[in-house]
Order: sequence, then structure tokens, then C-alpha cells
Amino acid sequence: HRVLFLVTSHDQMGDTGQKTGFWLEEVATPYYSLLDAGCDITVASPKGGQAPIDPTSQQDDWQTGATRRFEGDAETKDIFANTVQLSSVKADDFDAVFVPGGHGPMWDYPGNAVVKSLLEGFHRQAKVIAAVCHGPACLVDLTDESGEPLVKGKTLTAFTDSEETAVGLQEVVPFMLETRLRELGANFVAAGDFTPQVHSDGLLITGQNPQSSEPAAAAVLAALNERQRSAA
Repeated sequence: HRVLFLVTSHDQMGDTGQKTGFWLEEVATPYYSLLDAGCDITVASPKGGQAPIDPTSQQDDWQTGATRRFEGDAETKDIFANTVQLSSVKADDFDAVFVPGGHGPMWDYPGNAVVKSLLEGFHRQAKVIAAVCHGPACLVDLTDESGEPLVKGKTLTAFTDSEETAVGLQEVVPFMLETRLRELGANFVAAGDFTPQVHSDGLLITGQNPQSSEPAAAAVLAALNERQRSAA
């Protein structure tokens, strides 16, 4: 299975002076889950080069076996320090795209024509699109073949308004992700704050929060294996 990891290039938390980027656990856990299952992974970002890690996600409280593996893995760290520029990749070359969160995606995915074009390509080719936490910010501009919002009528989840408020960033983010997805017609399902939750609606797989990254990766593998069986 060929999987594209789409990570953010954005490292500023609005005008707060705080740094953001991708959330380490939401990258490390799915990355190693898919890598260890034999997937061929390419890591890309809108700007290419060094993908910023949210420094909060490197604090002791947030460490897991996967994040510790990442921090000690020079080869993988080098991959994320030298990401491929997103404009140079094509949906044709992959079976799935996985979009982890962190707050960075809230700024550099919406309004990004390259993100929109690439992910609509995955949709048109009936390939897996998976996104976790704030990663589903990549979905807000997507439209289907009839010009309707891609998320309209889809059952999905993402970092909830309640969770955004719980972390005190509801006034900092450019918009509230749950609210925006609901406005676009999604059937948004919210579990309790920081409770693992993953939804698969066809080939669209979404996870609510960092706690959902491991089951989201498992859902991606299951979808890829099912797709392979169907094609056989």
C-alpha cells in the first residue's frame, strides 16, 4: 500500500506568539502503524522541507511508545525535516492519504488550492482519505463531482468545539472545525472530550482527537486491505 502523509507547514498559533505545527503523537502512532504493516509512505507538506512539530506535543505528559520511537529515530526525523512539496505529488501515485492534526492545519489547509485539488483527486479515484483531530480541516473546501461540499451527508468527526474550548483556543483558531463541518452539511458525531472515536463513511475515515490516531490507522489498514481484496 502506498500512503501519502500530509502534514502542516504552519507553525504560528494565530497572533499569540505561540508555536504550533503537527501534533507528534498523531503523526508517530499512525506512521509507525502503517510502516510496520509494510506500507510505503511519502511525507509531504504545503511548503516542503521541515514540517514543524507543535512543541506542546513534545512535553513529557504527551509521550507514548510511538513518540519516543520517533524522537530516537534519526531516519524518520530526517524524513519529516525534508518533506516533499505538496504541489509535486499526485493522487495517482497513492492508495490513501493520511492527514494528522495539530493546530497548524487550521491555517494552511483551508483556502489552499493545492490541498483541494489533490484531495479531490483522491476522492475521484475512490481512494482512502483519512484525517484525525484538526486534520479534517483539509476537508472544508472539497467538493464532489456535482459541486456540493464533499462532507455533505457524510458521517464524520473531528476535534470538537467542546474540546477546542477545553484547551482554551476557541478565540485563537480561525474557525471552529465542528461548527464549520456541520454548516457544510456533515453528519458530525461528537463523543465525550478526549474520548477515542473513529468513523468510516465509505472511504472517508475520521478520528476525533489524539486519542483516536491509533484506531484511525487501524481503520486505514482495514480499508486498504479490503480495497485490495476487491480489486483482486
